[in-house]
Amino acid sequence: MNYLIKRAFMLMTGSVLALACVDGTMAYESVPVTNGGTLQGKVSLKGSPPPPKEFELRRYPDRAFCGLVSSDGKGNRLLHEVIAGQDGGLKDVVVVIEGVQKGKPFTFTGARVEASLCQFLPFVTVVGDKREITVTNHDTVFHDIQGYAFDREGVDIVLHRASVVKSGTTDTVNLTKGRKAFAMQCGQHPYMQNWGYAIDNPYYAITGLEGQFTIGDLPPGTYKITAWHPAIDPQTKEVTVTANGAVSLDFTFEYKPIGEFGRAE
Repeated sequence: MNYLIKRAFMLMTGSVLALACVDGTMAYESVPVTNGGTLQGKVSLKGSPPPPKEFELRRYPDRAFCGLVSSDGKGNRLLHEVIAGQDGGLKDVVVVIEGVQKGKPFTFTGARVEASLCQFLPFVTVVGDKREITVTNHDTVFHDIQGYAFDREGVDIVLHRASVVKSGTTDTVNLTKGRKAFAMQCGQHPYMQNWGYAIDNPYYAITGLEGQFTIGDLPPGTYKITAWHPAIDPQTKEVTVTANGAVSLDFTFEYKPIGEFGRAE
């Protein structure tokens, strides 16, 4: 069974992708922002990151080339789904201010993912309102694209391309049922994975190893803030931003393994 499809059914009873928003929200409007505020903070991981997923290279093509990076020296390719910095900062968290209907210009033109040494980089990205994504292959071996969105209602194939080319392969992600997230995988090399989160306004950030985020030029008001990571249950908090004010908001995540039947182990 396809690795991501199997994982999809394991997650259906959890809340990793339970961030669906209601379709039909008002379109975002770009307007001048005066006296905007700033939201800043840190996303941290409680405890140590889990061990990486292991994939036996002998089971898949191009094992010599794809074994050049993230290999354990025992014939396995490693996939690190949860990465934290030395001070506990959690990487690859999308922090989104939900429901902003107007504010600073939204100039997002599309997501870009690179296939490099049998990795899809970055591991987590965002797609804009048109949900267009371009994947470029920098490797000398063949890659394809399989994209899935899933929740309790089932699994949808949101994109599929039989080959990824050096000049870039562009497709449009079709997220239905109000879903906000999707997973992408190479059918030849299942350890090549990428996750995307759909945004509808420019007020978002993706954390690095320090776990820090800053979102500025935010119109004064009270907002719901979502922090999303593809392998950990999401969190939502509410915060009020004042004119010219700076507000701090921190998130602490705890990794809980997903069992065979979708329950924490």
